[in-house]
This record gives sequence, structure tokens and C-alpha cells, in this order.
Amino acid sequence: MKKLIALLKDKPRLWHIIFESDDRPSRAFDLAVMIAIVLSLVVAFVESMPRVAGIYKDVLTVMEYTLTAFFTIEYVLRVYCSPVKKDYVLSFFGIIDLLATLPLYLSFLLPSAKYMFILRTFRLIRIFRVLKLFVFINEGNMLMESIRRSMNKILVYFLFVIVLVTIIGTLMFMVEGGQPGTQFTDIPSSIYWAIVTLTTVGYGDITPVTTVGRLLSGLVMILGYTIIAVPTGIVSATMIDETKKKGVNGRCPRCNQKTDLNANYCKHCGERL
Repeated sequence: MKKLIALLKDKPRLWHIIFESDDRPSRAFDLAVMIAIVLSLVVAFVESMPRVAGIYKDVLTVMEYTLTAFFTIEYVLRVYCSPVKKDYVLSFFGIIDLLATLPLYLSFLLPSAKYMFILRTFRLIRIFRVLKLFVFINEGNMLMESIRRSMNKILVYFLFVIVLVTIIGTLMFMVEGGQPGTQFTDIPSSIYWAIVTLTTVGYGDITPVTTVGRLLSGLVMILGYTIIAVPTGIVSATMIDETKKKGVNGRCPRCNQKTDLNANYCKHCGERL
């Protein structure tokens, strides 16, 4: 107990155990969090199967309360030992950590039996716990950073796609809208068709009947193959840049921590220097 109290008073050491993974206590903490994440997902999956959940109801309840307490303590400790608490709370993983603790507490806010179906939707928030696993994977951190750096380009691309499907949907409505028994009854339905066709999903619930409409469908399908991979190319190019990025002033290019000048790998995150 004295060791635990001493550890709580030593914020730098506590921060190192919780946020780093280069010694035995840190790795043990990371392993405990990963096991808790996997168990929480198993509980969520089993609860979605009424027959199985009914048999193990008491066990699932105990596990949910235990896991919620664990994630709550973890979140409080992360906030407590963070040098700049606001930076952690508002960060991506800070928000995910908060979401991991909310479902059980949210269910207490609506005790009325008539709203029980809403409580089950709150419990689905637990699926966000799987995103916490990214924090333990160096490549996951690089992927998240690449997506963040590519976000402006991706947003411009999606804006272009939105404009494109609006134009295509409107054209298809002009071609097919006046036909007897047409499925293109309005522009929103036509835009939905354009999205499904451009992404090459092709549900087949809305199909053209005229020759011009089918010709336009073929062109949209071919167009879909040419533009669907653009976001992947944007992120891939950024990932290559991240991989080739060099450290500056003796700092790691990935975690920005100070490293030994003659080291081949970062002692903090393992990145090749």
C-alpha cells in the first residue's frame, strides 16, 4: 500500500508506466489494458446474442462492472499524471479512453423501464475500446499520423466526389425520371444510386431502363474504378514520407523524444533513426 501511495505521488514515474512501454512495469500495464479491451469486446459480442447472454447474465454483469471500474481508474490516472491535462483529455486517444468508460454510467441516467432499449445502444459505445489498441502499435501511430496529415487533401477529394455524385444523380433523374414505373422518383434517390454505382457496390435496388440511362450507368461504373483508390494513394504517399522523415536536433521523427546521437533506433518508441 505504501508503494502504491508513493507511486501516486511520483507523477513522472506514474506517467512513464502508463504512457511508455520500455520497461517491465510499463509493459505489464499495457498488457493489462489490452486484456481488458479484449474482454470488454467479448462481453459486448456475447450480450448481442440473447440466448447465450441469458445463460451467463450474472457473469456478464460482473465482468461489465469490473471492466468499467478498471477503465475508469485508468482514465483518471492518465488525466492525473498528464503534464498538460487538457492536451490529453482533448486528444484522440483521450476521447476514446473517455468513451470506454461511459456506457455503464450513461445507463444510470435513464432508469425508466420504458427507455431500456436506449440503454442497450449506450452499451455499444464499448466498441470504441478496440481503437485503444492502436496506442500499443508503432505502425498504428504512423498510420494515424499519416491520416491526420492527409486530412485536408482527403476532405477536398470527398467534396469533389459529393459534387460529382450530385451532378450524376441529377443527370440520371433527367434521363429516367419521366419513364413509366421509374425507380428514379426524385433527385435524392438518384444521388443515392450514383453513390452506390460510383463506389462499385451495386445493390441493384435502383436500375435504369432506358438505353441512355444504361450508357450513363456504364460510364459511372468505369469512372468509379478510376477514382475509388485516390484516398488510398493520398494516405500511402504520406506514409512513405513519414517513413523517410529524419529526426531533427537529436529527436526521433516519430515520437519527437530526445535520442542518443549514435543510436540506430529510438529508445522510446523503437523507430529506426
